[in-house]
Amino acid sequence: MNLDNFLTDSNGQVIDNPRYYRTIRGKLAKAQRKLSRRARRVKRSQRRLSEAKNYQRQRLLEARLQPKVANQRKNFLHHVSTALIKNHDLVVAEELRSKNMLRNHALAMSISDVGWRTLLSMLAYKADLYGRKFLTINPRNTTQTCSHCGHIMTGKNKLTLADREWTCPSCGTFHVRDQNAARNILAKGLATL
Repeated sequence: MNLDNFLTDSNGQVIDNPRYYRTIRGKLAKAQRKLSRRARRVKRSQRRLSEAKNYQRQRLLEARLQPKVANQRKNFLHHVSTALIKNHDLVVAEELRSKNMLRNHALAMSISDVGWRTLLSMLAYKADLYGRKFLTINPRNTTQTCSHCGHIMTGKNKLTLADREWTCPSCGTFHVRDQNAARNILAKGLATL
């Protein structure tokens, strides 16, 4: 799971990140500004907000936008989790600590918009529901390890977040970072079974 694309599985299938909040953010900000203007106008005319019909109408319009994003995200996560569980006997995911990642202010909005924690909880209960197996594993070195030979990139060769493709110095295998990590996660899950 990452922020560029929502999810990459061990077969190389990529599910795009829909970014629901980012698409509606401008519309939401515009509605909030309009609501604020109407509130100021009502206060200047020394009326109560409950009596101002334009303010109340705008308040309802603005209040409908937040649940719309949440419902779109929840619907998307339900479709993805159901498809993964129905089509696979074993689903292995990395145990992401999204609470720790939210401390990075540059990525906080994107991480919140993705909904990884919700996806993991949906996968857990749907695996029980459909009689499938769901495991979470520690993501340590899943992107830094070659899925072909097991070489771990360390020191000056360690991969940065900008390195999306790399070649193993030990065996010479070319890797796409997300697909390699997905293979390593599956291998760790099979090893724990």
